[in-house]
Amino acid sequence: MAHDKVTAEWGELLFTDADMRERLPKPTYKELREVIDDGAPLDLHIANEVAHAMKEWALEKGATHFTHWFQPLTGITSEKHDSFLTPNDDGSILMAFSGKELVRGEPDASSFPSGGLRATFEARGYTVWDPVSPAFIKDEVLCIPTAFISYTGEALDKKTPLLRSQNALEIQAKRVLALFGREPRRVITTIGPEQEYFLIREEDYKARPDLVLTGRTLFGCEPAKGQELEEHYFGAIRPTVSEYMKELDDELWKLGVPAKTKHNEVAPCQHELAPVFEKGSLAIDDNLLTMEKMRLVASRHGLVCLQHEKPFEYVNGSGKHNNWSISADSTNLLEPGPDPEHNLQFLVFLAMLVAAVDEHADLMRMSVASAGNDHRLGANEAPPAVVSVFLGDNLSPVVEALIRKEHAEVASELRMDLGVPQLPSVLRDNTDRNRTSPFAFTGNKFEFRMCGSQQNLSDPNVVLNTAVAEQCERFCDYVAARSDEPFSLVAMRFVRHTFRDHQRIIFDGNGYSDEWMAEAERRGLPNLKTTPDALGALLDEDNVALFERYGVLSKAELQARYVAKAEQYAKLINIEANTMSYMARHLYLPALMGFSGELATTIATKAGLGISSRAEKDIVARLTEGVDAVYELTATLEAIAAKAQVATDPTDACALCRDEVIPAMEALRAEVDAMERLCGEDWWPVPGYNQMLFYV
Repeated sequence: MAHDKVTAEWGELLFTDADMRERLPKPTYKELREVIDDGAPLDLHIANEVAHAMKEWALEKGATHFTHWFQPLTGITSEKHDSFLTPNDDGSILMAFSGKELVRGEPDASSFPSGGLRATFEARGYTVWDPVSPAFIKDEVLCIPTAFISYTGEALDKKTPLLRSQNALEIQAKRVLALFGREPRRVITTIGPEQEYFLIREEDYKARPDLVLTGRTLFGCEPAKGQELEEHYFGAIRPTVSEYMKELDDELWKLGVPAKTKHNEVAPCQHELAPVFEKGSLAIDDNLLTMEKMRLVASRHGLVCLQHEKPFEYVNGSGKHNNWSISADSTNLLEPGPDPEHNLQFLVFLAMLVAAVDEHADLMRMSVASAGNDHRLGANEAPPAVVSVFLGDNLSPVVEALIRKEHAEVASELRMDLGVPQLPSVLRDNTDRNRTSPFAFTGNKFEFRMCGSQQNLSDPNVVLNTAVAEQCERFCDYVAARSDEPFSLVAMRFVRHTFRDHQRIIFDGNGYSDEWMAEAERRGLPNLKTTPDALGALLDEDNVALFERYGVLSKAELQARYVAKAEQYAKLINIEANTMSYMARHLYLPALMGFSGELATTIATKAGLGISSRAEKDIVARLTEGVDAVYELTATLEAIAAKAQVATDPTDACALCRDEVIPAMEALRAEVDAMERLCGEDWWPVPGYNQMLFYV
């Protein structure tokens, strides 16, 4: 039975808590749980015992190598494989794995983006075991999740700041809960990343240099049909894709990744996978593993998984919704309950979330900034670049009434009679959803909808965790300064004043409308439309002070991230410009010249026979104009891109890309796409949108 198969295979490639309990001595297991659950220091004797048990388990599963699996500033994962093999003097071998090898690895720190923290000759860096995230087996390799730091201790990865931010939030949230008479053992964040992606045929992908080199189509005229009929969303899943999804589920379940929901998305060839919520850093590890498995499994089905934010113009791009909540010993602190108006603890945490997003909207926008995501945000398919908070019909009246010191008329549960006796009546939720909102409350969590589909979610969660930690401390200080007053009165005053002071960030309407853009500007909300506009938030003195105060990132680490992000943006735009130049010169111009030449031959032949060729002459004239324009625009793009490539300052390079290179790319694309509409299909050198988006 399918149920038995899933149950039997679930987590079989994951070194689970049950595996540790079974294989470790009881005292060692207890000590390890204290390390994981309470942050107790890790002694080498524990590491040695764990390493031995982990190795024996891995060998039984067929593994021959191990690797420290980490997340450099590239945003993807990296790994270096070492075998368990150790030669003996007598010529035999021993399969060995020590606690020292488990705890620390040594990759080359200068070969990854470091933003200037490490010079080329300063190569040493360390990967450090993260015992909170379970080890797993992938391709017969034992993968050990780790942090990645420099020789001098600076964070060179995405995970280290995330773990620091989770720790900072836990410390401050416990202080808040203590004021409510609660002393939880753990306060954690939970995350549920909804992953959108495209699937296309591998043969089409290989025929498109732009997809191969950049992950998106840099050229392509509008297809005859897009998503306007809205029949793809939640539609029947085509058999080829269904088989892919089934295998993907199987692969993920074996790794203990709780893949839950799968469906067709809005755009043709677009799909989504959503997991069950997990602890913060583990959820992000599993999302990165999911993205890798998506790409690998697709290749077994003659498909390619595209995770770029905007693989195709004219249809929706892909995002990754970061569903975030905070829990104390499994109790969700963002659960409003049946009477949110009188749920003081919930109101305090809600007010702190609203304030955190308002005060650090620039950092929230920065955390999702990338060359790919710039194509989505504000394009009526994703939230706008202006950050706002949606609270909905249930909570907005409460907030407004609190500000006015009035009683709120809250939307009550409504049972809807569908008018068909055979259909059961259903309860309407207390609030609607708002797909245009960047940061929306959705019942008992917040959904940060601005994240890009291919990004590592550590960045937005580092910002969110740190910003909320700051608000927690602010609340505690507010209460301490008024210790002579009843706590409930002080806490409610804090809630009311916080909502009043940050009311500008709350917006429940249409985030796509021009009216909202004007209103947002009137409210003083930042509108950071591009990555170069957003990255400056990393260097803002107040933001630096925020991260340093909570030990999340130092000024040097923030400067390094600014440089790394700016360089990555400029390099990606440079690759796209080079790819466009290559395709124009080696694919499109020869095709257009060949097609127009064939038509010219036809015209000459007809003329010799005294036959009119008005249509051919019109097309040849337009093609000739287009060929000249493509040739000139290609040369212009090459000259502008060359200027950006030699810019030594990352800020200047980004500005050149935004202000000059991208407009030149857009102009070249427009002309080539116009030529695609004229050129014969047999002559066009790459698959078009009609072919790629609508395969059977």
